[in-house]
Amino acid sequence: MSRPRKPKGRPVSGWLILDKPFDFGSTEAVSKIKWLFKAQKAGHAGTLDPLASGMLPIALGDATKTVPYVMDGRKIYEFTVTWGEERTTDDLEGEVVRSADKRPTADEIQAILGEYTGVIQQIPPQFSAIKIDGERAYDLAREGETVEIPSREVEIHRLTLIGCPDENTAAFEVECGKGTYVRALARDFGRQLGCFGHISALRRTFVAPFGEDDMVPLTDLVALEKIEDEAERLAALDALLIDTGEALSSLPQIVINDDQAHRLRMGNPIILRGRDAPVSADEAYATARGKLVAIGEIGGGEFRPKRVFAG
Repeated sequence: MSRPRKPKGRPVSGWLILDKPFDFGSTEAVSKIKWLFKAQKAGHAGTLDPLASGMLPIALGDATKTVPYVMDGRKIYEFTVTWGEERTTDDLEGEVVRSADKRPTADEIQAILGEYTGVIQQIPPQFSAIKIDGERAYDLAREGETVEIPSREVEIHRLTLIGCPDENTAAFEVECGKGTYVRALARDFGRQLGCFGHISALRRTFVAPFGEDDMVPLTDLVALEKIEDEAERLAALDALLIDTGEALSSLPQIVINDDQAHRLRMGNPIILRGRDAPVSADEAYATARGKLVAIGEIGGGEFRPKRVFAG
């Protein structure tokens, strides 16, 4: 029998909250971070288009097990819509497919925003990762196909018109739930206002539970490459990581001792004691000495692990 292959790289774990630069792909960014940290595993929590900048949470090692919890979190975007043209991609990258001379006033824009707040139906862009008959919509769009993409329910928590720098552009901020396409908002605004529109600038500033203060510019990371001593360089990089458990702040937390942590890591349930112990929860997480031990469920006076994390 052949021996199992040893994973390449370090078993480093945690979240790196990258401030992704403009014109840099999300997959490219993950590869760069994985290489810089010499990490065994890496993944991101929510793609940012190359023409978008801002927050791209990147999970290293065991933190990849917590990606779904960040994917489900609220997001905040700042974006600019340029009026007068609708494009195939609903942003600057696409070809113009419709145009109009009309330009909306701030009052006209403000008057429609209430219709895009709350739980709404939204049709994703033709250039999106939605699957149609097993194929990505953007692959079909690149082949010149126009496909019927069904609308889906998304939630807009807050939508604000920040201002109109000139008659051709308007700046907005939106706080939204999972699956919302900001490019589709620009497209739909333009159609409803009769002037057409597309995204000309897009920046993500928040992905729950991470905020702007957590972001690290790519230039800061690249600057650390100049440190010749590898151990010193990796230590400087690791100091920028956020603990894996921070991704689970929306879940109930239980604090346990070392013996209980050992039991959980072996896949065994633990008994919860004390008046403050949660009675039941479909999902919760356990920590020991400030470090994430397991994600599991609470019921019948026990915490039962579903996913465990290395010490």
